[in-house]
Amino acid sequence: MATNVVTPDQDAIALEVQIAAPPDRVFQAITDPTQLLRWWGQQGIYHGTKWCTDVRPGGAWRCEGVSDTDGSAYHVSGEYLEVDPPRLLAHTWVASWSGPMKTVVRWELEATEGGTLIRLQHSGFAGAPTASKSHYEGWQRVLGWMRAFVEKGETVATRPPISVRQN
Repeated sequence: MATNVVTPDQDAIALEVQIAAPPDRVFQAITDPTQLLRWWGQQGIYHGTKWCTDVRPGGAWRCEGVSDTDGSAYHVSGEYLEVDPPRLLAHTWVASWSGPMKTVVRWELEATEGGTLIRLQHSGFAGAPTASKSHYEGWQRVLGWMRAFVEKGETVATRPPISVRQN
């Protein structure tokens, strides 16, 4: 990852990662529900059980899944705000574990000689530093999973599981 930043006011997370694939391929990986279900998650942490996307401004998206640590169900959903394939995707983010907080995720994809530079910004965390920190750590994992999927075909099923430590 080239840059990982949490803004001083902890309102926004900004991450960059270079992916060795063209923007069209990356855009598919972040919008196609079949592909999202294959790569977003890891055994020992969580995994999705259902993804739905209506990729257009005003369209809805939703991910349902299960925590591998305690078996609890979760969901994340939102609305697409901006869709400009394969350069830009922006959507709201409402997670079941975060209460009513609504934030915004913005994916900017820039074609580079080596593939695609992704600039991801997740904003709207002002006054919620714990949520900001948690999402910052989560996005680092998610971008790594997506990169491994696009570049090497690694999926939730083929990725080595994370061992859960018992205290």
